[in-house]
Amino acid sequence: MVAATQRPAAHPSGGMGLASLTLDFAERGLLIALYLMLFQRLLPSLGREPLNTLLLISESIVVGFVVFRRTTLTVTKNPLDWLMALAGTIPPLFLRPGGHPLAPPLVGALMMTAGVLIHVWAKLALRRSFGMAAANRGVKIEGPYRVVRHPMYVGYAITWAGFVLLNPTWLNAGLCLFAAAMQVMRILAEERLLAADSAYRAYTTRTKFRILPGIF
Repeated sequence: MVAATQRPAAHPSGGMGLASLTLDFAERGLLIALYLMLFQRLLPSLGREPLNTLLLISESIVVGFVVFRRTTLTVTKNPLDWLMALAGTIPPLFLRPGGHPLAPPLVGALMMTAGVLIHVWAKLALRRSFGMAAANRGVKIEGPYRVVRHPMYVGYAITWAGFVLLNPTWLNAGLCLFAAAMQVMRILAEERLLAADSAYRAYTTRTKFRILPGIF
């Protein structure tokens, strides 16, 4: 996810525009509700699987940055883009504890910690320029964005993989694989919108790859 340096343009009437404002608050409210459901599901498992706390930390950071982000008018109105954003964000909020770990706890813990650190680093580079659906909140080229254009999604994937290693159920694996596929579609939707920004086009000439250097 990349954000823009310029501040969001004001609506001609002096406000954000009713449609954009409604989408903005609906997105925040939905994520808060789903996070509380995730917390309720994972809480009973924390005594026997304390490493599941790392998933709660990871998802709480995602929700927190959405709630306190900067607003923008340059957000996609394409229903398909919103669907992909929701499909890439919501499935991990339905993960559940269960199964017998496929790797030593230390391996899962290191993976989840690394994933959290990567996506937190990316979010700190964006600061409040963060959202779920494709939007132009400015172009940031600092920190991990010097390496790949969408480091946040790399962090998510590593965190989910660590959780599935410790909680290997078909449901968890399916949710994470589906979310990862939707994140790829989400990246492409974001880049279609951001391609209209000359600053972003210049950025893509310097940072060639989206999430995997040398591959994608």
